[in-house]
Amino acid sequence: MTPDLRAAVSAAPADTIRPLTSLRFFAAVWVILYSYWSALDGAVPIGLIEKGYLGVDLFFILSGFILSHVYMASLAEGRFRYDAFLVNRWARVYPLHLATLCFAILLWGAATLKGMTVDRNLVNWPSLPAHLFLVQAWGLAPEAAFNHPSWSISAEWFAYLLFPVFGAVAWSLRARPWVAVGLSVTFLISLYMIFETIMGFALTSATVFWGALRIVPTFMLGCALYLVWRADRLAPRLAVIGAAIFSLMVIVVASWGRIDALIVPLLGLMLLCVSRFANDGPLGNRVLVYLGEVSFAMYMVYVPWKWVYLNAMGMVLGTGDAPLPLLWWAIGLIAIVPIAMLAHHIVELPLRRVVRDLGDRLRYRLAYQLAR
Repeated sequence: MTPDLRAAVSAAPADTIRPLTSLRFFAAVWVILYSYWSALDGAVPIGLIEKGYLGVDLFFILSGFILSHVYMASLAEGRFRYDAFLVNRWARVYPLHLATLCFAILLWGAATLKGMTVDRNLVNWPSLPAHLFLVQAWGLAPEAAFNHPSWSISAEWFAYLLFPVFGAVAWSLRARPWVAVGLSVTFLISLYMIFETIMGFALTSATVFWGALRIVPTFMLGCALYLVWRADRLAPRLAVIGAAIFSLMVIVVASWGRIDALIVPLLGLMLLCVSRFANDGPLGNRVLVYLGEVSFAMYMVYVPWKWVYLNAMGMVLGTGDAPLPLLWWAIGLIAIVPIAMLAHHIVELPLRRVVRDLGDRLRYRLAYQLAR
C-alpha cells in the first residue's frame, strides 16, 4: 500500500462504518457495468447487470443512512448547524461536478474543431445554468446534457437541503425503528406505483426529469435503517447471514421478477446487514475502503472516459461504433479506477478544502453582518 493510500485511510473519522464505505465501491461498479455492458462484443443479457441503474438508488439509501449517522444526534440535540452542513456537502460534491462539466464542454469543442459528429446533447447551452447551480434534476434543465450522471448529484443536493426534515421525521420514530422502516418501504412502494401509473414510466428510470423526486423515498429509507442500526438490535452473526440472503434475493428478483419496488427495499436490508459487519472484517479491508473513498470519482468520470475511450478504440481498431472485443473492453473498464484515483487526489480532495474554506469565510461574514 502506498503512503497516499495509507494516509487516505487513516484520515477517515473514527466513527466511520468502514464496510459501508467499501459498499460504495461495489455500488459504483454495478452502475458502471450497466452502462458499459452494451459496449462489449458478444455481451449476453444478465438480469443483475441490466438492473445496474439501481446502484444509484443504493447510493441514495447509503446517503440517507450515513448522513443520519453523522448528523442526526446533533440535529436532535439542537447542535446542528445548517449553514456548516450545506457548506460541507457542497464542498463534497461540487468540485468534481464542475470539473467534469468543464471537461464535457472542452471535449465538445475539440470534437467540433475536428469536424467530428457528437451527440447534440453533449453540450446543451440552455441546460447550463441548471447544471452550474446543481438543479438539473429538479425539472429545471430542458435536456440531459454534459456529464449525465451529475443528475444524481443534483438529486443529492435536493436531499441535503431537506435533511433537517428527513432527520426530524426519522428521529420522531427512534423508539420504533422497524416501524420507521416499514413506513418508509410502504411509502416507497406506493410512490413507485402512483408515479408509474401517472407518468407511464418507472420512477427508478427518472434522471434529469423527476430525479429529485426519485431520491426522496430511498433517502428516507436510509434514515429509517439508521435507526435500526442505532438501536443495535442486529447481531453481527445474523448480519452476515442476512447480507447473504438479501444479496441472493436481489440477484433472483433482478434475474426473474425484475420488480424495482421489491429490489430497492432488499438493497436497503442488505445495506443494513452490511452496516453491522466488523470494521476489521473483510469489508473493512484498507484497499476496499480506499476504493470506496474514490467511488464518487469513479461515478463522475466513467461517462467522460467512456466517450474518449470508445471513440479512440473505434478509430484504432477500425471498428467505429461497434462493440469492443473482451480484452479492449476490460482494459477500458479497469482504467476507470486509476483515472478516478487521479481525479480524487488532484481535483476532488484539494478543491474540497478550497470550497469549504471559501464557504466558511462566507458564512462567518454573513453571520457577522447579521449580528451588527
